[in-house]
Amino acid sequence: MPPHEGLSITFDLLARTENEAATGLLLHALESPDRHVSEAALRTLLKRHSLAGHQQLLRRLHALDPHWREILHEYRGTMSHALRDALVSSDGQSCANSCQAILWFHEYDLMPALINVLENESNPNAPLAAETALKLAELFYDDLAGTHNFRPRQDPRTLRGHLVSTLEASVMRYARHRRNEPVEAFLMLCERDNATLKQLLFDPLHASYRPVIETLTHGTRPGVLRLLLSSIDDPQAPSAALTAIAHRRDAPFVKALLRKIGSEPSATAKRNLARIEHFAWLRPNEALLDELDDAAQHSVVELVMASGMNRLEAFDIIAHLMAAGTVGGRRAAVAALAQFHGSEANNVALKALADDDPQVQSAVLSQLRERGIPGAVSLLVELAESSEPSVRQAARQSLSEFSFARYLAAFDMLEDQVRRSTGMLVRKVDPDAVPQLIEEMQALSRRRRIRALQVAEAMQVVKQLEAAVIARIEDEDHLVRLEAARALGQCDSANACLALRTAERDTSLTVREAATDSLEKLYRRRPEMALLADSIEAADNEPAVPVEQLEQAHG
Repeated sequence: MPPHEGLSITFDLLARTENEAATGLLLHALESPDRHVSEAALRTLLKRHSLAGHQQLLRRLHALDPHWREILHEYRGTMSHALRDALVSSDGQSCANSCQAILWFHEYDLMPALINVLENESNPNAPLAAETALKLAELFYDDLAGTHNFRPRQDPRTLRGHLVSTLEASVMRYARHRRNEPVEAFLMLCERDNATLKQLLFDPLHASYRPVIETLTHGTRPGVLRLLLSSIDDPQAPSAALTAIAHRRDAPFVKALLRKIGSEPSATAKRNLARIEHFAWLRPNEALLDELDDAAQHSVVELVMASGMNRLEAFDIIAHLMAAGTVGGRRAAVAALAQFHGSEANNVALKALADDDPQVQSAVLSQLRERGIPGAVSLLVELAESSEPSVRQAARQSLSEFSFARYLAAFDMLEDQVRRSTGMLVRKVDPDAVPQLIEEMQALSRRRRIRALQVAEAMQVVKQLEAAVIARIEDEDHLVRLEAARALGQCDSANACLALRTAERDTSLTVREAATDSLEKLYRRRPEMALLADSIEAADNEPAVPVEQLEQAHG
C-alpha cells in the first residue's frame, strides 16, 4: 500500500471516530514539517465537528500558516459554535481570533453575538466586538453590491432584514451602551422608510437621536451616504435628514449629492431641495466648486435653482460659474441667468457674449431684448451674420419679427426711411428673404411684382437680384417695367446698362424717362459705361460680341 494511501485512511478514521483523543493527535499533527500531513490534519479537524478541536484552532488562528485560510474558508460554516464561544471568552487572543475569523468568513449570523458582547460594559472585549460589528455590516453592504458571493441558500433580503433588526434593537438601547458602531452599522444597512429610523429622526429627545444625526452628518461609509441621499427622493423627508445634507461639506458626499441630482432633479427632489436654505459647501469662493467637472457643475446649477437659497446668494453662484465655470457649468448657468434681472445680471449677460463657447453665446442672445439692454437690437443684427451657425441662428430668432413675410405685409404702410432701415434688418436677419423676393417678382399679380421691385430697392439687393430685375424690364405691364427701370439705377454692370439702353426705346414714355434717369446715375458712378453704351450702339449691326468682353475693353 502506498504511504499516501495509508495516510489518507488514517485521517479518514480520525475524522469518524468519536474518541476525543483524536483531537489532540490532530492538533499535534498540525505542527508537522510535512505540509501534506499538516494540511490533512487541519481538514480532518474541521470535518470532525469537534467543538474542542475548533476552539483549539481558534486559539492558534493568529499563528497558523496564512495559506490555510483558504482551507478554513471551505469549512467556515462548521465553526459557528466555536466562534460564538470565543467571543465571550475571557481569553483576549481567542476573542480577537474569533473576530478575525468572523470577518474572514462573512459570518453574518453572528451579528447578535457581537452585539451582546459590545453592549456588555464589563467585557474588556466590547470595543473589539463593536469594531467587528461595524466591519461586518460594511462587508455585508459590499456583498449586496456584488463584491462577494453569498453562500448557497442564503437569501440576501432575508439576511439583511435579520441584520437590520438586530442592529436597530441595539440602537434603541444606545442609552445603555453608548457605542456609536451599532448606530453607523444600522444606518449603513437600513432603508429610509425603516420605522425605527423615522421614529428617531422625528424625536430629538431620544438618546439615539444625536449619534444618528452626527453619523448622517459626518459618516463617510458608502452605506451611510446612500441612506442620507435617499432622503432627497423621500416624499416625507424628515427635516433632520435635510439638515444633515445641508451641513455636509466633504467632497465625496458633495459629488455623490450632485450625481443624485443629475441634470434634471425629480419633482420630489425639487420639493425637498426647496426646504434647504443653505449648503455649507456652496459659496462662490469655495475651492470645491471650481474642482467639479462639467456634469457636477451642471448639477450645482440645478441644485441652486431648486433650493430655498436666498436669491442674491443664488445669483452669486450663477455669476461665479458664468465667469469661472467649466463649459458644462457655464451652459447650465447661462440658462439659469434668465431668471435673474437687474443691472448686475445684465452685466453678466453682456460679458457672456464674449464667451469661448458658441452655445453660451447663443443662450445669452435670446435674453438680451427681454432685459431691455440698450443697443441690444444693434448687437443682435451684428451677430445675425456671425460665422458661428448657432450664434447666427440665435440672433436671428431673437429678431424674428423682422421676417420678410411681415416686412412685405407692412411695406405699403411704411415711410421711405423706415422701409430702407427695416429692409436692411430683414436682409440680415431672414435668410429666406432673397429667395422669397424672387418669387414675388414672378407673381401673377402686377401689384405684387411692382411691390417686389420696390422692396428690392429698399433692401438694397437689386445688384444681388440683377438678373431677376432685368427680366422684369421686359414685363408685359408698363408699370412693372417702369419700376424695374428705376431699380436698375442701383446697378453698375454692363448687363444693367444694356437693359436700360433697351428700355430707352420702350413704348411707354414713363419707362423711357426712368431708364434715362437710371443711366445718368450709372454714368455718374461709372463714366466708362457711357463709352460702353456707344460701343454697344456701334455694334448693333456688327457680329455679336459678348457683353463681358465689351465691359473688359472699357475698363
